[in-house]
Amino acid sequence: MIPETKKMQLEIGGKQVVVETGKYARSANGSVTVRCGDTMLFVHAVVSKEPRVGIDFFPLLIDYEERMSSIGRIPGGYNRSEGKASDKAILISRLIDRPIRPLFPKGYRNDIQIVAQLFSYDQENQPDTLAMLGASCALMLSGAPFEGPIGAVRVSRDAEGNFIANPTHAQAKASDLDIVVAGTHDSVIMVEAGCKFVTEDDIMNAVEFAQGEIKKQCEAQMEFVKECGVEKQEFVNPYDTSGIAKIIQDVAGDMIYDAYHHFDREYRQNKLEEAKNLVKEKIEALPDDDYIKKILEETGVDFVAEEFKAAEKHVMRAMILDEHVRADGRKYNEVRPIWCEVGVIPRAHGSAVFTRGQTQILSVATLAGPSMRQELDGVDPQTEKTYMHKYIFPGFSVGEVKPLRGPGRREVGHGNLAERANIPALPSQEEFGYTIRVTSDVLESNGSTSMGSTCGSSMALMNAGVPVKCMIGGVAMGMIKEEGYEPVVLTDIQGIEDFLGDMDFKVTGNDDGITALQMDMKAKGIPNETLRKALYQAKEGRLHILGEMRKVITEPGPMSPFAPSITTLTIPTEDIGAVIGPGGKQIREIIDASGAEIDIQDSGVVTITSNDQEGAKIAIKMIKDITFKPEVGMVLKGKVVRIIPIGAFVELGGGKDGMVHISQICHERIDKIEPHVNVGDEVIVKIIKIDDRGRVNLTIKGVTDEEKARVEAQGKGEE
Repeated sequence: MIPETKKMQLEIGGKQVVVETGKYARSANGSVTVRCGDTMLFVHAVVSKEPRVGIDFFPLLIDYEERMSSIGRIPGGYNRSEGKASDKAILISRLIDRPIRPLFPKGYRNDIQIVAQLFSYDQENQPDTLAMLGASCALMLSGAPFEGPIGAVRVSRDAEGNFIANPTHAQAKASDLDIVVAGTHDSVIMVEAGCKFVTEDDIMNAVEFAQGEIKKQCEAQMEFVKECGVEKQEFVNPYDTSGIAKIIQDVAGDMIYDAYHHFDREYRQNKLEEAKNLVKEKIEALPDDDYIKKILEETGVDFVAEEFKAAEKHVMRAMILDEHVRADGRKYNEVRPIWCEVGVIPRAHGSAVFTRGQTQILSVATLAGPSMRQELDGVDPQTEKTYMHKYIFPGFSVGEVKPLRGPGRREVGHGNLAERANIPALPSQEEFGYTIRVTSDVLESNGSTSMGSTCGSSMALMNAGVPVKCMIGGVAMGMIKEEGYEPVVLTDIQGIEDFLGDMDFKVTGNDDGITALQMDMKAKGIPNETLRKALYQAKEGRLHILGEMRKVITEPGPMSPFAPSITTLTIPTEDIGAVIGPGGKQIREIIDASGAEIDIQDSGVVTITSNDQEGAKIAIKMIKDITFKPEVGMVLKGKVVRIIPIGAFVELGGGKDGMVHISQICHERIDKIEPHVNVGDEVIVKIIKIDDRGRVNLTIKGVTDEEKARVEAQGKGEE
């Protein structure tokens, strides 16, 4: 017997979205299917009954899974099974996590896992915002103390400037704006965007448009949960840590105040470490039956560290709100000191170091031919990338011992943000046929490494000679929001302001427009007027940073001698098979003879990439020989290979030759071809006739001086 189901239907962007529960995965605390068109996801939420012991964080785990069967394909690879999550899946997992995490009460430590599974994908209706909606619904149905619901919507706009909610892939690709906004019924919590030089007002208009759709989603979920009869659990923190807070204030309050008023990071860290040790000694001296000692032992939770962080947070925020000074002495809109350099790695194609305060990034650009583009084996319509950015965050950058491993979710997210930031400035593949990879190594970190990577990448690309449209800079904004005070927006936040603040808002772009942005909140939302203020304050900071970058490099430089050269030529599509040869034999011979990398597109465009100019010339000649077809009027250079009494045979290429009749060698009459022309001579000839048997008749005397000069110039590589 099929169980009873409940449905929620709403319209987003003119398309019907259906959320259903009660039919599948009934052992999960909350489970829904979400469908729009033929895009369909199953989203499940599971909440542990008891808090996890011995942790001092909220254990929320979000997994977004793509199934290749959703687009009717079997996965590639030896095992023919889905392997590790793709970068796109990781980014969507982060997208779901970011607006949900701030909406759980302090002290809640029950494990929660949300699994979003993409089972059907029409490759039109994008699944990310549907997964976010499904996650919110599943959480609401689970009864967890989630202070939601949230809604999420992607916004693009058409050629007339009209906003589109949850656009198709084609609509988003054609738009100059692609932004995902998530929030509650009355405030924004998360923004993620990739743009093509749009203004701050464009962003705000898109956010305000999105809020209407988000509010509609939140109201629908509240009705849906009510219809399903779900009651939310009330969470009351079972542990009273006020006694620990009092000990910290009595023992270390003055030391914490002093640490934050010296404006020196090393002094602050040392002073705080000294204060923590004094607090630990005080607590260790308490009787064994003291309540504080009991809860520390029973739970395994480091409540001392939690309350010490709260004490630091109070001092740091009071300095900003009451004294109008930040932890390093800066004003609210001041950027840390910047210095940059380019060309620091001798054999790299392009390199740059971007240093801002105690955050330092080394970006290195590498150029390669089209065959090195990244192939994407996923469900997304995008199948390849010709620009890649990798962000690397080693332990030594923060003075820690940490094994070097592959990129985690944070690294993937930061790398993707810096990648999206620079894409609008890149030339098209038609203008610049290279595949480009940039790596950004964090050498030192004190906040905003993703924006440092954006700046470093832009300078490394210019140093590599990539003809970018403009320079791209980025800045991270923060916020301090307390009841009774106007929210304070901070420019270029350092690590402590991110850790103890309420917002991390990254904005990238050039002098005129925004190319990417990402906003995360620790508070439960941001007013629109504060968001607008942050955008315009970010522009001021970005312009300052761009000015500092331009002190080192202002335009793309010459390409490195170590970078490969790329030559492009077009052959008739019917000749592609001849160039490749049976089983690829011919193309392998060309590669072996020239040492060049050769890429042939279905359109007949051939790209030859080589570190050796001579090798490129060999490959070009071999391809031209294979595809050569003589035509009347052609003027070209060839070698005399044979002489007979009535004429000379000239090799034209591709195994073809033609004959210059004795009457076509000189303007005056001659009786003997030699010494006017000898075997082995290179001569410039013109094709004057091709008979019905394919024999080619040539002339030497009929070639004009202009035609000779043109052929000679082409041979030297001149225009």
